[in-house]
Amino acid sequence: MNDVLAERIRRKLEVMPDEQAYQMLDYIEFLESKYAQRAAGAPAFQKVAETLEDTLRAGRVPVTIIKGTMDAVGKAGRFLEGLAAAGKAAVDEAKKRSSEKPVEENKPAQ
Repeated sequence: MNDVLAERIRRKLEVMPDEQAYQMLDYIEFLESKYAQRAAGAPAFQKVAETLEDTLRAGRVPVTIIKGTMDAVGKAGRFLEGLAAAGKAAVDEAKKRSSEKPVEENKPAQ
């Protein structure tokens, strides 16, 4: 998809009420299945969030509750991403320090 088209779609979706946005999502998923296109792979936490959202929608939970739930899940996802990034940075720093050879000091003989 070209950048102009992607931005045009994004602008339309941003002003669309949640109920209509879910209808758009349903239509996009229908098109994926009709043309046998594979959906873009999502990170594991994103897949869990999407499954939760689909379950809530299938249970006919009101859109306002789904929105609140997904906002909370999104915040939790961002927190976990930050935590994972901090952990990776700590491991990388530990590897870097362990690979550096310590400087031996020459002590005068007593």
